[in-house]
Amino acid sequence: MGLRVLHHLPPGLLQTEATGLLRKLGGPTLIELEGRKQPPLFISVLQHGNETTGWDALRKVLLQHEGRPLPRRLQILIGNVAAAAHGLRKLDDQPDFNRCWPGGQLPPEQADHPFCKVTRQVMDRVASQPPFASIDLHNNTGLNPHYGALNRLDCQALHLATLFSRTVVYFETPKGVQSMAMAKYCPALTLECGQVGERAALDHAERFIEACLHMDHLPNKPVAAHDIDLFHTLAIIRVAPELSFSFDGSPADIRFVSQLDHLNFRELPAGTLFAEVSGAHPAPLQAQDEHGVDITEQVFLRDGPALRLKRPFMPAMLTLDHRIVRQDCLCYFMERLQPEVVPPECVAPAQPSGHEAHGLQPETMG
Repeated sequence: MGLRVLHHLPPGLLQTEATGLLRKLGGPTLIELEGRKQPPLFISVLQHGNETTGWDALRKVLLQHEGRPLPRRLQILIGNVAAAAHGLRKLDDQPDFNRCWPGGQLPPEQADHPFCKVTRQVMDRVASQPPFASIDLHNNTGLNPHYGALNRLDCQALHLATLFSRTVVYFETPKGVQSMAMAKYCPALTLECGQVGERAALDHAERFIEACLHMDHLPNKPVAAHDIDLFHTLAIIRVAPELSFSFDGSPADIRFVSQLDHLNFRELPAGTLFAEVSGAHPAPLQAQDEHGVDITEQVFLRDGPALRLKRPFMPAMLTLDHRIVRQDCLCYFMERLQPEVVPPECVAPAQPSGHEAHGLQPETMG
Protein backbone atom coordinates (compact mmCIF):
# COMPACT_ATOMS: atom_id res chain seq x y z
CA MET A 1 0.00 0.00 0.00
CA GLY A 2 1.39 3.37 -1.06
CA LEU A 3 0.00 6.86 -1.17
CA ARG A 4 -2.74 7.47 -3.69
CA VAL A 5 -2.58 11.00 -5.16
CA LEU A 6 -5.58 12.60 -6.87
CA HIS A 7 -6.03 16.01 -8.48
CA HIS A 8 -9.80 16.02 -8.33
CA LEU A 9 -12.60 15.00 -5.99
CA PRO A 10 -13.97 11.59 -7.00
CA PRO A 11 -17.70 11.69 -7.80
CA GLY A 12 -19.81 11.41 -4.67
CA LEU A 13 -16.85 11.75 -2.29
CA LEU A 14 -18.29 14.75 -0.46
CA GLN A 15 -21.52 12.84 0.17
CA THR A 16 -19.60 9.92 1.69
CA GLU A 17 -19.45 9.40 5.45
CA ALA A 18 -16.13 8.42 7.00
CA THR A 19 -17.25 4.79 7.23
CA GLY A 20 -17.61 4.64 3.43
CA LEU A 21 -14.26 6.13 2.43
CA LEU A 22 -12.43 2.80 2.26
CA ARG A 23 -14.73 1.72 -0.58
CA LYS A 24 -14.26 5.06 -2.35
CA LEU A 25 -10.51 5.51 -1.91
CA GLY A 26 -9.01 2.13 -1.05
CA GLY A 27 -6.42 3.55 1.35
CA PRO A 28 -4.70 6.75 2.50
CA THR A 29 -5.18 9.39 -0.17
CA LEU A 30 -3.74 12.84 -0.88
CA ILE A 31 -6.08 15.09 -2.88
CA GLU A 32 -4.57 18.24 -4.40
CA LEU A 33 -7.05 20.90 -5.51
CA GLU A 34 -6.23 24.13 -7.32
CA GLY A 35 -7.08 27.51 -5.82
CA ARG A 36 -6.53 31.19 -6.42
CA LYS A 37 -3.68 31.63 -3.92
CA GLN A 38 -0.41 29.78 -3.48
CA PRO A 39 1.16 28.06 -1.57
CA PRO A 40 -1.36 25.43 -0.53
CA LEU A 41 -3.13 24.94 2.78
CA PHE A 42 -2.47 21.38 4.00
CA ILE A 43 -5.27 19.62 5.90
CA SER A 44 -5.17 16.10 7.33
CA VAL A 45 -8.23 14.25 8.58
CA LEU A 46 -9.00 10.77 9.89
CA GLN A 47 -5.52 9.88 11.04
CA HIS A 48 -7.61 8.28 13.75
CA GLY A 49 -10.52 6.57 12.06
CA ASN A 50 -13.13 7.34 14.70
CA GLU A 51 -12.35 11.08 14.87
CA THR A 52 -14.69 12.23 12.13
CA THR A 53 -15.38 15.92 12.83
CA GLY A 54 -12.50 17.02 10.59
CA TRP A 55 -13.78 15.09 7.58
CA ASP A 56 -17.37 16.24 8.14
CA ALA A 57 -16.29 19.89 8.47
CA LEU A 58 -14.01 19.72 5.44
CA ARG A 59 -16.65 18.29 3.15
CA LYS A 60 -19.11 20.98 4.25
CA VAL A 61 -16.55 23.62 3.29
CA LEU A 62 -15.84 21.99 -0.07
CA LEU A 63 -19.56 21.64 -0.86
CA GLN A 64 -19.97 25.38 -0.28
CA HIS A 65 -17.23 26.05 -2.85
CA GLU A 66 -18.43 23.44 -5.34
CA GLY A 67 -18.40 24.76 -8.91
CA ARG A 68 -16.10 27.71 -8.21
CA PRO A 69 -12.39 28.12 -7.51
CA LEU A 70 -11.13 27.65 -3.98
CA PRO A 71 -9.67 30.75 -2.33
CA ARG A 72 -6.36 28.91 -1.87
CA ARG A 73 -4.81 25.76 -3.28
CA LEU A 74 -5.58 22.84 -0.98
CA GLN A 75 -3.85 19.57 -0.14
CA ILE A 76 -6.04 17.08 1.74
CA LEU A 77 -4.69 13.93 3.35
CA ILE A 78 -7.40 11.42 4.22
CA GLY A 79 -5.70 8.97 6.58
CA ASN A 80 -6.78 5.68 8.14
CA VAL A 81 -9.86 4.87 6.08
CA ALA A 82 -9.61 1.18 7.02
CA ALA A 83 -10.12 2.01 10.70
CA ALA A 84 -12.78 4.58 9.79
CA ALA A 85 -14.77 1.83 8.06
CA HIS A 86 -15.12 0.16 11.47
CA GLY A 87 -15.47 3.34 13.52
CA LEU A 88 -12.18 2.67 15.31
CA ARG A 89 -9.15 4.80 16.14
CA LYS A 90 -6.98 2.13 14.53
CA LEU A 91 -7.22 -1.56 13.76
CA ASP A 92 -5.53 -3.95 16.19
CA ASP A 93 -2.82 -4.89 13.70
CA GLN A 94 -2.02 -1.28 12.79
CA PRO A 95 0.27 1.27 14.39
CA ASP A 96 -1.21 4.65 15.23
CA PHE A 97 -1.20 6.58 11.92
CA ASN A 98 -0.29 9.75 13.81
CA ARG A 99 2.91 8.20 15.15
CA CYS A 100 4.19 7.15 11.73
CA TRP A 101 5.51 10.50 10.52
CA PRO A 102 9.28 11.04 10.09
CA GLY A 103 10.96 11.37 13.47
CA GLY A 104 8.70 8.82 15.12
CA GLN A 105 9.77 6.16 17.59
CA LEU A 106 7.72 3.14 16.60
CA PRO A 107 8.78 -0.30 17.86
CA PRO A 108 10.99 -2.15 15.36
CA GLU A 109 8.21 -4.47 14.20
CA GLN A 110 6.13 -1.46 13.07
CA ALA A 111 8.87 0.77 11.65
CA ASP A 112 8.36 -0.49 8.08
CA HIS A 113 4.56 -0.41 8.17
CA PRO A 114 2.95 0.94 4.96
CA PHE A 115 1.68 3.95 6.93
CA CYS A 116 5.30 5.05 7.38
CA LYS A 117 5.86 4.82 3.62
CA VAL A 118 2.74 6.93 3.07
CA THR A 119 3.87 9.69 5.42
CA ARG A 120 7.35 9.78 3.85
CA GLN A 121 5.75 10.16 0.43
CA VAL A 122 3.62 13.02 1.74
CA MET A 123 6.64 14.77 3.23
CA ASP A 124 8.57 14.43 -0.05
CA ARG A 125 5.79 16.35 -1.78
CA VAL A 126 5.62 18.93 1.02
CA ALA A 127 9.37 19.52 0.87
CA SER A 128 9.12 20.44 -2.82
CA GLN A 129 6.52 23.14 -2.09
CA PRO A 130 6.10 24.01 1.59
CA PRO A 131 2.48 24.79 2.51
CA PHE A 132 1.11 28.10 3.71
CA ALA A 133 0.06 26.27 6.90
CA SER A 134 -0.83 22.77 8.06
CA ILE A 135 -3.81 21.80 10.20
CA ASP A 136 -4.48 18.30 11.50
CA LEU A 137 -8.02 17.76 12.82
CA HIS A 138 -8.80 15.45 15.72
CA ASN A 139 -11.45 14.70 18.35
CA ASN A 140 -11.24 13.79 22.02
CA THR A 141 -13.15 10.96 23.69
CA GLY A 142 -13.30 12.78 27.05
CA LEU A 143 -14.61 16.20 28.01
CA ASN A 144 -12.11 18.81 26.81
CA PRO A 145 -12.36 22.35 25.52
CA HIS A 146 -11.55 23.00 21.88
CA TYR A 147 -7.87 23.83 21.69
CA GLY A 148 -4.89 24.01 19.39
CA ALA A 149 -1.65 22.11 19.98
CA LEU A 150 1.72 22.85 18.43
CA ASN A 151 5.33 21.71 18.57
CA ARG A 152 7.21 24.89 17.79
CA LEU A 153 6.91 28.22 19.57
CA ASP A 154 6.96 30.80 16.81
CA CYS A 155 4.78 33.82 16.12
CA GLN A 156 2.94 32.52 13.08
CA ALA A 157 2.08 29.15 14.63
CA LEU A 158 0.82 30.85 17.79
CA HIS A 159 -1.34 33.25 15.78
CA LEU A 160 -2.77 30.30 13.85
CA ALA A 161 -3.54 28.53 17.13
CA THR A 162 -5.26 31.52 18.73
CA LEU A 163 -7.42 31.92 15.65
CA PHE A 164 -8.95 28.59 16.72
CA SER A 165 -8.86 28.98 20.52
CA ARG A 166 -7.13 31.03 23.19
CA THR A 167 -6.25 27.69 24.83
CA VAL A 168 -2.99 26.44 23.29
CA VAL A 169 -0.84 23.43 24.25
CA TYR A 170 2.85 23.14 23.41
CA PHE A 171 4.07 19.54 23.32
CA GLU A 172 7.25 17.70 22.40
CA THR A 173 5.98 14.14 22.76
CA PRO A 174 4.67 11.85 21.38
CA LYS A 175 7.09 11.84 18.49
CA GLY A 176 6.12 11.00 14.95
CA VAL A 177 3.03 13.19 14.83
CA GLN A 178 1.96 15.09 11.75
CA SER A 179 2.27 18.58 13.23
CA MET A 180 5.85 17.93 14.37
CA ALA A 181 6.90 16.77 10.90
CA MET A 182 5.12 19.66 9.18
CA ALA A 183 6.51 22.31 11.56
CA LYS A 184 9.86 22.06 9.73
CA TYR A 185 8.21 23.58 6.65
CA CYS A 186 5.31 25.80 7.78
CA PRO A 187 3.19 26.84 10.77
CA ALA A 188 1.60 23.56 11.86
CA LEU A 189 -1.25 22.96 14.26
CA THR A 190 -3.18 20.04 15.71
CA LEU A 191 -6.82 20.93 16.33
CA GLU A 192 -8.62 19.14 19.15
CA CYS A 193 -12.27 19.63 18.20
CA GLY A 194 -14.12 18.25 21.22
CA GLN A 195 -16.17 15.09 20.93
CA VAL A 196 -17.50 13.42 17.79
CA GLY A 197 -21.11 14.31 17.09
CA GLU A 198 -21.07 17.72 18.77
CA ARG A 199 -22.63 20.31 16.47
CA ALA A 200 -20.55 23.07 18.06
CA ALA A 201 -17.34 21.14 17.25
CA LEU A 202 -18.40 20.68 13.62
CA ASP A 203 -19.32 24.35 13.21
CA HIS A 204 -16.09 25.51 14.88
CA ALA A 205 -13.90 23.34 12.65
CA GLU A 206 -15.79 24.44 9.53
CA ARG A 207 -15.35 28.14 10.36
CA PHE A 208 -11.66 27.65 11.04
CA ILE A 209 -11.00 25.84 7.75
CA GLU A 210 -12.88 28.54 5.86
CA ALA A 211 -10.89 31.27 7.62
CA CYS A 212 -7.59 29.57 6.76
CA LEU A 213 -8.55 29.29 3.10
CA HIS A 214 -9.25 33.03 2.91
CA MET A 215 -6.28 34.15 4.98
CA ASP A 216 -3.71 36.18 3.10
CA HIS A 217 -0.88 35.81 5.60
CA LEU A 218 -0.11 34.93 9.20
CA PRO A 219 1.20 37.79 11.37
CA ASN A 220 4.88 37.65 12.17
CA LYS A 221 4.60 39.59 15.41
CA PRO A 222 4.09 38.57 19.04
CA VAL A 223 0.72 37.32 20.24
CA ALA A 224 -0.71 39.54 22.96
CA ALA A 225 -0.45 37.81 26.35
CA HIS A 226 -4.11 38.52 27.11
CA ASP A 227 -5.15 36.59 23.96
CA ILE A 228 -3.60 33.24 24.89
CA ASP A 229 -3.56 30.65 27.66
CA LEU A 230 -0.43 28.65 26.90
CA PHE A 231 0.27 25.25 28.47
CA HIS A 232 3.11 22.76 28.20
CA THR A 233 2.78 18.99 28.50
CA LEU A 234 5.06 17.59 31.18
CA ALA A 235 4.10 13.92 31.30
CA ILE A 236 2.15 11.24 29.51
CA ILE A 237 0.22 8.98 31.88
CA ARG A 238 -0.40 5.30 31.13
CA VAL A 239 -2.03 2.47 33.06
CA ALA A 240 0.24 -0.47 33.90
CA PRO A 241 -0.71 -2.98 31.18
CA GLU A 242 -1.16 -5.90 33.58
CA LEU A 243 -3.68 -4.09 35.79
CA SER A 244 -7.44 -3.76 35.37
CA PHE A 245 -9.16 -0.42 35.88
CA SER A 246 -12.64 1.06 36.17
CA PHE A 247 -14.18 4.51 36.01
CA ASP A 248 -17.49 3.73 37.71
CA GLY A 249 -16.29 2.30 41.02
CA SER A 250 -16.72 -1.33 39.94
CA PRO A 251 -14.12 -3.82 41.26
CA ALA A 252 -10.72 -3.46 39.56
CA ASP A 253 -7.05 -3.09 40.41
CA ILE A 254 -7.38 0.68 39.83
CA ARG A 255 -10.62 2.51 40.58
CA PHE A 256 -10.49 6.06 39.26
CA VAL A 257 -12.42 8.88 40.88
CA SER A 258 -15.89 9.41 39.44
CA GLN A 259 -16.33 11.69 36.43
CA LEU A 260 -12.59 11.60 35.83
CA ASP A 261 -12.78 13.39 32.49
CA HIS A 262 -14.36 16.41 34.20
CA LEU A 263 -10.85 17.12 35.54
CA ASN A 264 -9.56 18.01 32.06
CA PHE A 265 -8.04 21.50 31.91
CA ARG A 266 -8.57 22.04 35.63
CA GLU A 267 -5.53 23.07 37.66
CA LEU A 268 -5.40 20.40 40.39
CA PRO A 269 -3.48 21.04 43.62
CA ALA A 270 -0.96 18.66 45.14
CA GLY A 271 -2.72 16.00 47.15
CA THR A 272 -5.69 15.65 44.79
CA LEU A 273 -7.14 12.13 44.93
CA PHE A 274 -6.82 10.53 41.50
CA ALA A 275 -7.59 6.84 42.08
CA GLU A 276 -7.74 4.04 44.63
CA VAL A 277 -5.52 1.02 44.11
CA SER A 278 -5.88 -2.56 45.31
CA GLY A 279 -2.69 -4.41 46.21
CA ALA A 280 0.84 -3.15 46.45
CA HIS A 281 1.75 -2.61 42.81
CA PRO A 282 4.70 -0.15 42.81
CA ALA A 283 3.53 1.85 39.80
CA PRO A 284 -0.14 1.34 38.90
CA LEU A 285 0.03 4.51 36.81
CA GLN A 286 3.21 5.26 34.94
CA ALA A 287 4.39 8.75 33.99
CA GLN A 288 7.01 9.54 31.37
CA ASP A 289 8.34 12.98 30.60
CA GLU A 290 8.81 14.38 27.11
CA HIS A 291 12.15 12.62 26.76
CA GLY A 292 10.77 9.21 27.70
CA VAL A 293 12.22 9.29 31.22
CA ASP A 294 10.15 7.64 33.93
CA ILE A 295 9.04 10.32 36.41
CA THR A 296 6.27 8.38 38.15
CA GLU A 297 7.69 9.01 41.62
CA GLN A 298 7.67 12.76 40.94
CA VAL A 299 4.03 12.71 39.85
CA PHE A 300 2.10 10.30 42.09
CA LEU A 301 2.06 9.61 45.83
CA ARG A 302 0.69 6.42 47.41
CA ASP A 303 -1.29 7.05 50.61
CA GLY A 304 -2.55 3.60 51.57
CA PRO A 305 -4.97 2.63 48.81
CA ALA A 306 -5.20 6.27 47.66
CA LEU A 307 -3.18 7.47 44.69
CA ARG A 308 -2.71 11.24 44.87
CA LEU A 309 -0.95 13.93 42.90
CA LYS A 310 2.44 14.75 44.36
CA ARG A 311 2.47 18.27 42.84
CA PRO A 312 0.02 20.53 41.00
CA PHE A 313 -0.93 19.49 37.48
CA MET A 314 -3.54 20.20 34.84
CA PRO A 315 -4.76 17.06 33.02
CA ALA A 316 -5.71 17.02 29.36
CA MET A 317 -7.34 14.35 27.19
CA LEU A 318 -8.50 12.24 30.13
CA THR A 319 -10.75 9.62 28.58
CA LEU A 320 -13.22 7.06 29.92
CA ASP A 321 -12.76 4.86 26.84
CA HIS A 322 -10.99 1.65 27.92
CA ARG A 323 -9.84 0.86 24.39
CA ILE A 324 -8.23 4.29 23.91
CA VAL A 325 -6.46 3.99 27.29
CA ARG A 326 -4.92 0.68 26.21
CA GLN A 327 -4.08 1.79 22.65
CA ASP A 328 -2.68 5.20 23.53
CA CYS A 329 -2.72 6.60 27.06
CA LEU A 330 -4.92 7.72 29.94
CA CYS A 331 -4.05 11.42 29.65
CA TYR A 332 -1.36 14.08 29.65
CA PHE A 333 -0.36 16.29 32.57
CA MET A 334 0.44 19.92 31.83
CA GLU A 335 1.41 23.16 33.50
CA ARG A 336 1.11 26.78 32.45
CA LEU A 337 4.10 27.76 30.39
CA GLN A 338 6.03 30.35 32.34
CA PRO A 339 6.71 33.64 30.51
CA GLU A 340 10.46 33.28 30.82
CA VAL A 341 10.30 30.00 28.87
CA VAL A 342 8.50 31.54 25.89
CA PRO A 343 10.75 33.26 23.33
CA PRO A 344 10.15 37.00 23.84
CA GLU A 345 9.44 37.51 20.16
CA CYS A 346 6.44 35.12 20.37
CA VAL A 347 4.21 36.50 23.14
CA ALA A 348 4.06 40.17 24.08
CA PRO A 349 4.25 40.67 27.85
CA ALA A 350 1.09 41.58 29.70
CA GLN A 351 0.57 45.30 30.22
CA PRO A 352 1.26 46.42 33.79
CA SER A 353 -1.59 47.49 36.03
CA GLY A 354 -2.24 51.14 36.74
CA HIS A 355 -0.31 51.10 40.02
CA GLU A 356 2.72 49.43 38.44
CA ALA A 357 2.65 51.74 35.44
CA HIS A 358 3.06 54.75 37.70
CA GLY A 359 5.67 53.18 39.92
CA LEU A 360 3.31 52.99 42.92
CA GLN A 361 3.42 50.26 45.53
CA PRO A 362 0.23 48.72 46.96
CA GLU A 363 -0.69 49.85 50.44
CA THR A 364 0.30 47.62 53.35
CA MET A 365 -1.55 47.03 56.58
CA GLY A 366 0.17 48.37 59.68
